[in-house]
Amino acid sequence: MLSCGLCTGGIAKRLPRLAFVLLLALAYRQLQAPPPKIPGTPGGPPVTSPRVRLQDGRHLAYYESGVPREEARHKIIFMHGFDSCRYDVLRVSPELAQELGIYLLSFDRPGYGESDPHPARTERSIAFDIEQLADALELGPKFYLAGFSMGGEIMWSCLKYIPHRLSGVAILGPVGNYWWSGFPANVTRDAWNVQVAQDKWAVGVAHHAPWLTYWWNTQKLFPASSVISFNPAILSREDMAVIPKFAYRTYAYQVRQQGEHESLHRDMTVGFGKWSWSPLELEDPFPGGEGRVHLWHGAEDLIVPVGLSRYISQRLPWVRYHELPTAGHLFPIVDGMADTIVKSLLLGDE
Repeated sequence: MLSCGLCTGGIAKRLPRLAFVLLLALAYRQLQAPPPKIPGTPGGPPVTSPRVRLQDGRHLAYYESGVPREEARHKIIFMHGFDSCRYDVLRVSPELAQELGIYLLSFDRPGYGESDPHPARTERSIAFDIEQLADALELGPKFYLAGFSMGGEIMWSCLKYIPHRLSGVAILGPVGNYWWSGFPANVTRDAWNVQVAQDKWAVGVAHHAPWLTYWWNTQKLFPASSVISFNPAILSREDMAVIPKFAYRTYAYQVRQQGEHESLHRDMTVGFGKWSWSPLELEDPFPGGEGRVHLWHGAEDLIVPVGLSRYISQRLPWVRYHELPTAGHLFPIVDGMADTIVKSLLLGDE
């Protein structure tokens, strides 16, 4: 009986420690994202689009539109935004594509659609992915770029790391990082306060505690990112009028088919992460006037506040700024807007 009592007492003393270890294990499990379902592998989605293989072995799936590549006079690579894929490309009219000889190349960014994930992705790596894609498809020494929303933010990286490959750039409603150096406190504060409360939390977590991003956006205790959860409060009046074009995409199932972590959550931790440089420090990539950088933003954008773009355009005099007074975030999909953007990029039209 004595030995049994000692045994029971020992177990009782260890119970708090065991419970603590169990709680830690459960917490760790909740914080870990499931592995992505890589296209073309067992358990992963099928590969249905052409892909190129990059130097590190990853694949990028792409989509071509406009005139045939070999007949093109102007070649544009388009970067899709958050929660989108290669099919969400600028809808340039067939008439304009034929008139100007426009070839459009869009691709699934890493972790989206049928492009392999890139767990080591940084704001720098995507620029070199684009360069390798262009070379694999033999687009020539120079090409145009256009990017929307999170893809618009990537344009700054391309201007920094591959400016020698660019003929011109269109930056459309770009996501801004509130922690980029060079912004006055009042500019970031005003832009920050345009966001709904749940996005302040989601963006703050992505920046300050990226390891919590998966848990934050999948748990049920607090509201996750408003874009991920489709909160209509972030849509402007004009956005509400065009959202059916975006919401009822027949290919939408492909966007998150690898899982949300290597697509949506990785986008957030990179886009709102700690950058070693700021777009506000960039110099004119076309000092001889051989190309232009166009920055477009809707004044009524509730998803990506206009204040950061407005300030960048003031600091960088070589950026040609187009602020649309009644537009929200989704202005690139408004009828006729893609043609306006592309003509501005290629011809210099206002």
